Amino acid sequence: MERANTILSGGTVVTMNQQFDIVRDGAVVISGNKITAVGERAAILSQYEADEIVDCSGQYILPGLVNAHTHVPMTLLRGLADDLRLDVWLMGYCMPTEREFVTPEFCQLGTGLACAEMIRSGITSFADMYYFEKDVAQATASAGMRGVLGETILKFPAPDAETYEHSLAYAVEFIKEWKGHPLITPALAPHAPYSTTQDMLRECVNVALEHDVPVLIHIAETKLEQDDSVAIHGQTVVPWVEETGLFKAKVLAAHCVHINQGEMRILREHKTTVAHCPTSNLKLAAGIAPVAQMLNERLTVGIGTDGPASNNDLDMIEEVRLAAILAKTAANDPTAVPARQALLMATRMGAKALFMDDVGSLESGKLADVITIDAGPVHNMPQFDRDPNAIYSRIVYASKSSDVRHVICNGDWLMRDRNLLTIDEAALLQAAAEYAVKVDGFLAVREKDILRKLLAIGGLEQGESFEVQVKAILKDEHDLENLLQHSDVEIVKSVHYRQYDTYFLFDDPAAGRVRYREDDMLDEQGNVKSVRSRLTYTTTTKERDFHSAVVLSRSRFISKADRPLRFYREYFQPHQERELQKDRRRWHILYQGVLFYVNLDRVIKPDLNEVFVEIKSRTWSLSDAENKADRIKRMLDFIGIGETQIIRMEYLEFHKMHS
Repeated sequence: MERANTILSGGTVVTMNQQFDIVRDGAVVISGNKITAVGERAAILSQYEADEIVDCSGQYILPGLVNAHTHVPMTLLRGLADDLRLDVWLMGYCMPTEREFVTPEFCQLGTGLACAEMIRSGITSFADMYYFEKDVAQATASAGMRGVLGETILKFPAPDAETYEHSLAYAVEFIKEWKGHPLITPALAPHAPYSTTQDMLRECVNVALEHDVPVLIHIAETKLEQDDSVAIHGQTVVPWVEETGLFKAKVLAAHCVHINQGEMRILREHKTTVAHCPTSNLKLAAGIAPVAQMLNERLTVGIGTDGPASNNDLDMIEEVRLAAILAKTAANDPTAVPARQALLMATRMGAKALFMDDVGSLESGKLADVITIDAGPVHNMPQFDRDPNAIYSRIVYASKSSDVRHVICNGDWLMRDRNLLTIDEAALLQAAAEYAVKVDGFLAVREKDILRKLLAIGGLEQGESFEVQVKAILKDEHDLENLLQHSDVEIVKSVHYRQYDTYFLFDDPAAGRVRYREDDMLDEQGNVKSVRSRLTYTTTTKERDFHSAVVLSRSRFISKADRPLRFYREYFQPHQERELQKDRRRWHILYQGVLFYVNLDRVIKPDLNEVFVEIKSRTWSLSDAENKADRIKRMLDFIGIGETQIIRMEYLEFHKMHS
């Protein structure tokens, strides 16, 4: 008799090997961290004895499930901001919260919580992309799970790195520290083509090839990503990435929702694998990935849950079921991606997607990643056996994660009879609840402060400033020449704009307002020669009046508007929205050596039927403001503007008063 550590005996063994062998009254023998035999129970027990023989009657014995894409520490952000578009959710809520809270401790706690959830779902291996991956690795190894863990690399600051160079240096340290670990495969994770550069991707390839580690990346998750790539680079995402040489490395591409047949063939040619994340893609309305076509093109496709902040769970059995059903709808073909194929994508093919050849099926010599699932709960009865594929249908279409009974990874027990053995679940839940209170408090304060919301999404160009300014109705625009041609005035620059303003107004006027402006700069023929978009935050506070006309106002925080108007509308959620369009001629002038801005405005929408002049200058001290206010008063005299022509309100208020 041969000696083994553990024999799982009496269940239905679903091997997921090349032949898709099923052993009805079977057994799996585990010695150390490997499977040493798979076969009929009677034959196994006649050949092997073990330290422990576990009766698995009434259970399916399966390979551990493989989660091909996730962000495990984001368990601590689960439900943070749901029912939003991907860009608003990611840029407006997740990333600002991550900048505030993500630390090594955050990542260890979030990973521990995720491992508990994944083990309960039958997952033994997963691919992760996040920050502080050394700490993710430590928590994963402590839980006894297998992870391909990618250190995130971005072209802008991240919670664990001020610059891209710091991220790459951290990734190299991580790789050197963890490479060769029995459970952890370190990897690089340039976040996505739109959040990196070609040079950064090339650097990642060099490191990956030097250390023989995988590269994890998001590819073509949204149609907007593809459209932007075409607009910016003149080609779609996959060919653009191919030019960087990224696919020379072992690449796992997450999502690939919006790739075409040609792009699929590029991926196949380079042996790039794909992680399909159906729930996340649906919840964020990213689309339905063409999985059936990918499989027809012989791509290696795994199934991933994506992060628990965008799914919102790590339930792999639910994900496999949805992957099968969704593919049928997308292809309008109920035979597309049958149950056996879907389960394959979560086991042997999923392991191949993670570049792991020694897990994913129950075969002698493979690593002992094994789970069992109760076969006879009420939601899985009755059972028909005339069709050999019926067992896959029962597992994929009827089983639930709560049916997972036992989990073994690398030969070690992680869960037995639904009891977690490597994780203190109660302590994790308590710590997670405490984090939730802190995050809730942070966001609650931020949501009431428009300026903080603006600062949270970044791109601030200048700090708070003040302006001395006056606005007046101009009875005859030719009167402005009296100023522009004055002997004390030097015209430095003149420009012609067509401006499109969208104002976001809020319940509390004291909260200020946000203006989204598109400036179309016009040439002498009135054609648009350049366009810029900006956000401006202003308060209603007027600090002081001069000469009963010139106002010192608290000015604004300005940031580049590099996202569509729709993003800011959904992010700021204003109580009211107002539009303003105007034709503006602007002169930068030096009056007695001091810089002023003179605007000649015609408000087109709403049509105010007036011509306005505005004179302003930035200032930083009260004495400077008084000096500039005196100069503005003299310039008004040059133009011939009297007290009755002065308006002490913005165009929106002027229209409201006169409409």
